[in-house]
Amino acid sequence: MSVLVDSGTKLVVSGLTGREGSFHGMNNRRYGTDLVAGVTPGKGGQDVEGVPVFDTVHEAVAETGANTSMIFVPPRFAADAILEAEDAGIELVICITEGIPVHDMLRVYTHLRRGTTRLIGPNCPGILSPGKANVGIIPAHFFSEGNVGLVSRSGTLTYQIGNELAQRGFGNSSIVGIGGDPVQGSSFIEIIDLFQADPQTELIVMCGEIGGEDEERAAEHVAEHESLIVDLITVDDGPVMHGASFQDGQGSRQLRSALHVLKQDHVVSEV
Repeated sequence: MSVLVDSGTKLVVSGLTGREGSFHGMNNRRYGTDLVAGVTPGKGGQDVEGVPVFDTVHEAVAETGANTSMIFVPPRFAADAILEAEDAGIELVICITEGIPVHDMLRVYTHLRRGTTRLIGPNCPGILSPGKANVGIIPAHFFSEGNVGLVSRSGTLTYQIGNELAQRGFGNSSIVGIGGDPVQGSSFIEIIDLFQADPQTELIVMCGEIGGEDEERAAEHVAEHESLIVDLITVDDGPVMHGASFQDGQGSRQLRSALHVLKQDHVVSEV
């Protein structure tokens, strides 16, 4: 098994007719992901390498049965694209777009919490379940199928960690990049709990990033519940990226290093 995306994923890409959307959408299809539709207002009836394009997500879902949406539209349109996918009944929305205004994401986050649609991102590399499906921009050749779940706020470090794991003979059940923006659709804790319930996942690697308090909250969650986490990877202080925020000293390297104290009674190591 895996989490969130698998062989049952039917993908619709908002922005498939754009340069980035078509490039990565076709890469996902070549990997084996079932790319069933694209959405670009005003371009309904066209196709991208045989993939039909619709004017709305509602039309795409009705015609193709799409259950997963990938967002590749400019920042000023991204919030509405997410909400359109939710309104059409899409179960999982993966937003790759970066630079979405925080106020827009607050509106999206508040609305989605009232329903059942799960959002991954924004400003994330997506989700890869090796051997099953790739939705996003993760270079799949770094990864092989296995029993290690990986959740990360950093896109680039996700690829590096995957390569390090592969060199040591480990494969992955799923790789989930949750994004580094201040307002995220899904948290470390939510993804850790999904991995915890996944029969294929036997170990979890979590990669933190500067800013915010998600790492602290996740460590407290791990300390309070039996967890499969074996590695918490943190980064040193440096330039603040992706609009990272600091509150009451949280989000600093010093406090994140102290997280390991919370996990002394667990099978956890530091990289």
